[in-house]
Amino acid sequence: MIKVLIVEDSAVVRQHLKNILEEDGGIRVVGMAENGEESLKFVQKQKPDVITMDINMPGMNGLDATRRIMETHPVPIVIVSASFDSSDVDKSFRAMEAGALAIVEKPLGEGHSDYDSASKTLVQTVKLMSEVKVVKRWTKSRFPRTTDIVTSEVVSGQMPNNIKAVVIGASTGGPPVLQTILSGLPREFPVPILVVQHIARGFLEGMVAWLGQTTSLPIHTAAYGDRPLPGHVYFALCSTRINRNTAFVPRSLISSVPLRTSLEKTRSVCSLPAWGKTVRRN
Repeated sequence: MIKVLIVEDSAVVRQHLKNILEEDGGIRVVGMAENGEESLKFVQKQKPDVITMDINMPGMNGLDATRRIMETHPVPIVIVSASFDSSDVDKSFRAMEAGALAIVEKPLGEGHSDYDSASKTLVQTVKLMSEVKVVKRWTKSRFPRTTDIVTSEVVSGQMPNNIKAVVIGASTGGPPVLQTILSGLPREFPVPILVVQHIARGFLEGMVAWLGQTTSLPIHTAAYGDRPLPGHVYFALCSTRINRNTAFVPRSLISSVPLRTSLEKTRSVCSLPAWGKTVRRN
């Protein structure tokens, strides 16, 4: 049984999230807190398997609560937010830098068209994150940035000539891993990096901005007509449905990069529309 603490300032939303989570027989909500201070007190007495954390709360917000929890009593934390305000989105990704594992969209009411998909995503994310082993995070004053201590051995002279691009695909829990990977690469990385990150609607731009502040590489959201440049990172837009026989790749790479993909079923995913070429597998 997965034990969950819900941290949310609205009593109505707390009950809403509790109902969604406990529809799954493998999840039990063991506590509900209306602000960051209450969540800290809870984890000092009990240790839930997962915390769902709102960002915008009175008193101690979700960012500060996440930082304090990960420094003292680390628990897998999932940010659950309904706000696409740039300040709240920025706090959400700073919470990931502080140790939160994932961000999901807060499900709306049962009558909303996205209720089923958002609820399913929340439940699946909580179950996945419950399996992650987390450790204490040190404060920035005690622990140097990754970019200060990582030196990369990947330089142009060591990159095989037949490598034209690096492609990274990530889903739940991907943003902090991407941050670790990208922050360890040199500014002179010799090929473009193309990233497909499955992420809650409305958060892609915030993630790109956050990564741009924490890595030395130029980070972009892919746009029509862009030409992939060495040492630049391009994030796919999350708006296109493709099937198991179709994938999108940069037009400039079509002739030189063999396409290998094994999407197992049709689903909504991010795509790379900026280079606009559809390739079908034989």
